[in-house]
Formats: sequence, C-alpha cells, structure tokens
Amino acid sequence: MVTDAPRPRRADAERNTAAIVDAGLDCFLADPQASMAAIARAAGVSRVTLYSHFPTREALLDAALDRAVAESAATLEALDSEAGTEAGAGIGTEPGTFEEALARLIRGSWRLLDRHSAVFALVSTTLPPEQLRERHDRVLAPVRRLLGRGREGGEVRSDLSVDWLVAVVYSLVHAAAAEVQAGRMSAEEAPEALTATVLAAVAG
Repeated sequence: MVTDAPRPRRADAERNTAAIVDAGLDCFLADPQASMAAIARAAGVSRVTLYSHFPTREALLDAALDRAVAESAATLEALDSEAGTEAGAGIGTEPGTFEEALARLIRGSWRLLDRHSAVFALVSTTLPPEQLRERHDRVLAPVRRLLGRGREGGEVRSDLSVDWLVAVVYSLVHAAAAEVQAGRMSAEEAPEALTATVLAAVAG
C-alpha cells in the first residue's frame, strides 16, 4: 500500500531550505563574513541541517544570489508589463508616456536593484563570471526592453548604446542607495532624485 508519509518530510525540507536561504541573504548583506553557525541560528535550524542542504559557504552564496535575482526579476517584469500596457504600441505618440513608464519602473524597483547589486558584489569573487553575467542580464532585461522601446519612439537618446544606458541606470540606483545609507539623502527623496537624474541621462 502506497502512503503519503514522505510528503511532510519533503515539505519540512523545503521550508528549511527557504528559511536558510532567506537567513543567508540577510546575514551576508549585513555582514559579508557571517559564519555558517550564525546563519543557522538566524534560520532557526541546526548546523547539521544547514550543512545537509548547503555543504559549503559557496553553495549558500549561490542560492542567496538566485533568491535576490528571482525577487528582482519578478518585480521588474511586473513593472515592465505595466509599462508595456501603458506605452507599448503607442510609445512616442503621447507626450510623457515613456517618461511615466520609466519613472514607475525606477520608483518601484530601486531598492530591489540595490539589494541585487550588493549581493553581486558579495559573490563576485566566488562565482564564475559567466554565471554572474547571465543572472545580471536576467534582472536588467526589463530595463533594457523599456529603453529599447523608448529608442524606437525617439524618446531615448541614440548617440549611446542601450547597453551603456542600462549600465548608467544601474550605477545611479546604487549611488542613490549609497546616499541614503550615508544619511545625505532620505529614503523618500531618493526615488524622485533618481528618477529625475535617470530621465535626464537617457532622454533623446
């Protein structure tokens, strides 16, 4: 007779894995040198359980990066879908349409993009460059698509490549977050200042 006995164990394992990755991401961002023991405590699991899921620090870092990428990509994809609905086929035909779409994307994602940037900096010395590039591109794909639509509508400058403009946006996001962290700008001021700066940098 077939029983469902293994299912709770699998569910427990999945919950433990999620808790460990969440705790690892928070701990690594707070302290890049966080120990596996500290992460186990934060996750509410034993060290044995942690090592059974992630036998090395590098494995946990890799999983933490995946989590940051998934969170950022999902948020940006949703915001890009909204922007596409507003601007898609008619971009360039209504004044301000592209600007409004880009502003919404920036305001809704700048904190996640900065978190993503911090995790990338953390793992940059432990993971192969090709893995980092693939994940980086996946997160920034919605930004690239929106800038591409703006380029087609004549609302994004054509003297610089879209790839470079994406890099500029990403760098400005990190700069805004650094200003907030340093106390030179409030969290309320940052998205408005960031949006104005990005729009000025990419406008055609």
